[in-house]
Amino acid sequence: MPTRGQKIIPHLWFEDRAEEAASLYASLVPGSRVESVARYGSAGFEVHGRPAGSVMSVSLVLGGLRTIAINGGPHLRPTPAVSYLVAFADVQALDRAWEALADGGRVRMPLGAYPWSARYGWLDDRWGMSWQLRLSAPGDDGETTVEPALMFTGPPGEAEAAIDHYVAVFPDARADILARHDGSGPDPEGALNYARLRIAGQELGVVGSSAVHDFTFSEANAFVVACDDQAEIDRYWSALSAVPEAERCGWLKDRFGVSWIVGPRHLPELLASPKPEVTEAFLRMGKIDVAALERLAR
Repeated sequence: MPTRGQKIIPHLWFEDRAEEAASLYASLVPGSRVESVARYGSAGFEVHGRPAGSVMSVSLVLGGLRTIAINGGPHLRPTPAVSYLVAFADVQALDRAWEALADGGRVRMPLGAYPWSARYGWLDDRWGMSWQLRLSAPGDDGETTVEPALMFTGPPGEAEAAIDHYVAVFPDARADILARHDGSGPDPEGALNYARLRIAGQELGVVGSSAVHDFTFSEANAFVVACDDQAEIDRYWSALSAVPEAERCGWLKDRFGVSWIVGPRHLPELLASPKPEVTEAFLRMGKIDVAALERLAR
């Protein structure tokens, strides 16, 4: 978990190519950079199965959006229920990114002109991460922006119920409903089509679609909630967790299927302790007990 500023941090799961993927993403999105790399220690091998010294996670600033890419093994696979909407100010940069991300991937909507954008396309890259690329609209500030987008594929009304829940849970929260379905498709007239959601200072897109899809949310796209103390961890855990069997190492799943990782901002420093007892205790936890980890680290 990065220790600065951003409260909600996208967490991207890879089998073993997080460093390669982060480097590619940083090279394609203007204003991006790899900030740091963390490596596995010897503790917890029987759980994570990663060799000591191999890359565990990469902290990546992606067009101003702080993200984490982790090598977690083959257990999880991302789905298009969470995608990353990148608005490019420059068409050549957009086309270069599209070509690189499409290489070995799957195109869901071809790059071209659409009613909502003069140049737009949707694809999954070679690692399964989903991207929506578009050209910035006239009047935008000229900066390339990156925004996570959540697609709720359940019954009509689910997306709007999720928005209401998140607005109630998080500070600095509001939602702007930008489009509703007109009833011509599988969604009833008036059901939410697209909204922009702001929670804890983070902008997210929200899409509601009850059409038949071959995907739903996956733990491979989770969102870190970086907390300042145990009381804050307890509050978010109580408000969000709805699937007890999914609770492990700070991970939880809410009632809409979205995965969150709730923990202290200084968790990377705690897990960097040379004492293996810290990592071993962490791997046995559901909700994170900050005081217990701090005692072991001392």
